[in-house]
Amino acid sequence: MKTLSLKTLTLATALIATLGIAGCGTTTGTRTASGALMGAATGAAIGSLSAQAGAGALIGLGVGTLGGYLYDQHRRGNL
Repeated sequence: MKTLSLKTLTLATALIATLGIAGCGTTTGTRTASGALMGAATGAAIGSLSAQAGAGALIGLGVGTLGGYLYDQHRRGNL
């Protein structure tokens, strides 16, 4: 039987929490900002598994910002 490491458990918890609060906000700015913050946190958690937390946070920041913006545009019916 395999056991889960603390890093794996932490990563899974961060991803579940991120999905739970995805797209928070009612305006384009707040949805984009919440996506950016969640992306940066998740990216840092994933990056820490390979000792690259800073790079992971920057990549997550970009992906989260884009995701939050696209989510907002979808909710507004523009996509």
